[in-house]
Amino acid sequence: MSGASATDRARRAYDRWFPADDLPEQRDLPRFVAPLPDWLEDLGLRLVWLVVLVNLAGTAFGFWFYGFQFTITEPVMWPFVPDSPMATLFIALSLASWKLGYADRVPWLHALAFFGCIKLGAWTPVVLTVFPVEYPGGSLAALGTLGFLWEYGLYGFLVVSHLAMVVEAFLVHRYATFSAGAVAVAAAWYTLNDVLDYLVPVVGEPHHTVLNAEPFLGNGFDHSVPAHDIAAAVAIALTVTCVFLALSTRAAKLRAELAD
Repeated sequence: MSGASATDRARRAYDRWFPADDLPEQRDLPRFVAPLPDWLEDLGLRLVWLVVLVNLAGTAFGFWFYGFQFTITEPVMWPFVPDSPMATLFIALSLASWKLGYADRVPWLHALAFFGCIKLGAWTPVVLTVFPVEYPGGSLAALGTLGFLWEYGLYGFLVVSHLAMVVEAFLVHRYATFSAGAVAVAAAWYTLNDVLDYLVPVVGEPHHTVLNAEPFLGNGFDHSVPAHDIAAAVAIALTVTCVFLALSTRAAKLRAELAD
């Protein structure tokens, strides 16, 4: 009985501190646009401020992580360098705007968050898996035990944290409409990123995340290696996938509304 009583008290405290009465309505959407279980969607939205704080911490870490790349990139191109930190910032602001009651005012922000978390959340684990040489880097013997733990610990952290970005992206449909205009803004931003990152850098070198498979030549990196083209193909394919998922989500939500 004491165990049941403790469980009941914990549940009441959870409901009191993380109420469910303000959660957006759950729609019966196709699994490919709403893959998370209902309970996980609700949990993410109930713990929204914790999710926001984690993403802001990830944003700060990401800007630190890109420190070296900022030093070799012209300042005018800096907004196109920290792709993952920008994605976690977008999702943090998107979730916060919903919780504060401003979701309807920033539909473009929700689309940017959705695109960014799926695109960068999936791109990083794919690249790290396809090119294991990318990270960890260097000689393990030279790194020593602490270096070994740091490199492989960071490798695991990067994979897991980026996969979590994909998961949280599928919270956004609960409060976002994914209007054509909002999707156009996100598609334009991430298409521009793909062009500047891999195809036409305009100022300086391509601005994608530094790949260890691209040798440093003293005055820049060798972008002629196959890793560059494969990373570009994955990025572009994910941008197209995000457009498809966002518009499919909008269509599914409209059908659900008409069915009501």
